[in-house]
Amino acid sequence: MRLLLDTHAFLWWVADDKRLSRRAHAAIADRTNECLVSLVSCWEMAIKVSLGKLSLGSTVNQFVPSQMATNGFTLLPIKFSHTARVASLAFHHRDPFDRVLVAQALLERLAIVSVDPAFRRYGVKRVW
Repeated sequence: MRLLLDTHAFLWWVADDKRLSRRAHAAIADRTNECLVSLVSCWEMAIKVSLGKLSLGSTVNQFVPSQMATNGFTLLPIKFSHTARVASLAFHHRDPFDRVLVAQALLERLAIVSVDPAFRRYGVKRVW
């Protein structure tokens, strides 16, 4: 299965945070699954760091590539088709980062690892 990690799922995985559900943990740990982190999540982390709402223990430039490599995750770029798909999404979710994740999941046929149940309203498979 191809899994798109929501920003919090990525951060909770890296921190071994108990808020990550057992099912989500097992899916990420399963090496037969491909785990992707969207560039939009990197952007979200950078914004939160700059606002003082997130501390990574190092710079975003160091943290993200290091954790991606350590965990064998793949970076999912943001394509024009992803941003264009956002225009046709219903407003089940107002968060612009999550709306891009929905578009990416739909177009790339990915399941989303997220605590947020709103993703299912878009017809996206949610692992939690």
